Amino acid sequence: MSRIGKKPVTIPSGVTANIEGAVLSVRGPKGTLTMPLRDEISYTMEEGGISVQPANETKRARAFWGMQRTMVQNLITGVSDGFTKKLLITGVGYRAAAQGRNLNLKLGYSHDVNIDVPEGIEVKTPDNTTIEISGSDKQKVGQLAAEIRRWRKPEPYKGKGIKYDGEFIFRKEGKKK
Repeated sequence: MSRIGKKPVTIPSGVTANIEGAVLSVRGPKGTLTMPLRDEISYTMEEGGISVQPANETKRARAFWGMQRTMVQNLITGVSDGFTKKLLITGVGYRAAAQGRNLNLKLGYSHDVNIDVPEGIEVKTPDNTTIEISGSDKQKVGQLAAEIRRWRKPEPYKGKGIKYDGEFIFRKEGKKK
């Protein structure tokens, strides 16, 4: 039994959800998101929420149950509140600048790194060592943050690199004499 899957997903005011065929579409103040529905799971609209249950008693249906409920919850949260990831840059000379639909990173390479920002995602740089990525699609926000971080992961000796806000970097002691 999925503890998460048992709970119905509540729909806040200002958000509408629609199940048509094999697609769930959710509309809210931050836009519209759609998700294809799985055959192993049955989705039912109830007053004030969406209930997610396994369609049969197979192991595959039970495996998808909690994940599908969480994906429906992410759609509703995305169109009502949105998602944000914050990246921090540490290192001498490392900096970032948002320029329209591009993000320019100076990370100690011989060239600047230019990253194109996908549609539906907004990137801000409040200062030159902080990157804020926001949008309504949780997967796209997380994917862009991971691609930016991949250019210079934090190293364990000095902690230089790009890390998530709140991430703990295990520090190692340097070489002894």
